[in-house]
Amino acid sequence: MIIHSSIPDLRAALRNCDRIVFVPTMGNLHAGHIALMTQAQAHGDTVVASLFVNRLQFGPNEDFDKYPRTFAADCEKLEAAGVDALFAPGEDDLYPEVQQYHVDPPDIQNQLEGKFRPGHFRGVATVVLKLFNIVQPQVAVFGKKDYQQLMVLRNMTRQLALPIEIVGGDTVRAADGLALSSRNGYLTADERAEAPRLYRVLSGIRAAIRGGEQDFAKLEQAAVIELDSHGWQTDYVAVRQQSDLQVPQAGNDSLVVLAASRLGIPRLIDNIEI
Repeated sequence: MIIHSSIPDLRAALRNCDRIVFVPTMGNLHAGHIALMTQAQAHGDTVVASLFVNRLQFGPNEDFDKYPRTFAADCEKLEAAGVDALFAPGEDDLYPEVQQYHVDPPDIQNQLEGKFRPGHFRGVATVVLKLFNIVQPQVAVFGKKDYQQLMVLRNMTRQLALPIEIVGGDTVRAADGLALSSRNGYLTADERAEAPRLYRVLSGIRAAIRGGEQDFAKLEQAAVIELDSHGWQTDYVAVRQQSDLQVPQAGNDSLVVLAASRLGIPRLIDNIEI
């Protein structure tokens, strides 16, 4: 695996590559990230990963400065996974001047995650479009764990007519159901034992809907009550349409239930397609 930090060096290295598959990350990699790298290999000839903690998608009171940087360990994992090239720019490489041009997603950026993290998806869309322009892949792989992010980027790519196929990777879970996340390391031992409740609650909603329950608001409210009664601080539990994350319309069978809730320090997000 060859590591590049400068844009010209990366572009030169990729100039004669055939079908490029790109997997952007913020580092602190776990088995979920590695599963995306493995999945990427089935979609092209050259797999390019990136490691970059993007300041633009963090709010003023979020964990940008504390976000774990584990570069050496990440490089070992990527090389073992068969990644061909790694783009690991510094902030001066990716933002050599103040970023005054941005991608502003539609109103969905202000709902669900966006309601509690204002500006987050603006920062995500801006950096991803910039990375797309640098890497120029034919395929890009993103995890479904960040479901709203996947939808925003898929729709951005379609509406801007980018020649890139967006592939979603299934969420990788621990044996007890907890979705793997770079922020799980913030959990104490007691919180880690409690954390799988989030997946169990979402699984219960899925089972109820598959069983014929149509009162989504009742299911959402009951889920919030259960979580908060066990020490969580829940931002939302929401049943939405998979295509656009809007409130379900009658007869729409392609649904997803999403949730975000704080357990101690970390704010955990998860979702299950129905």
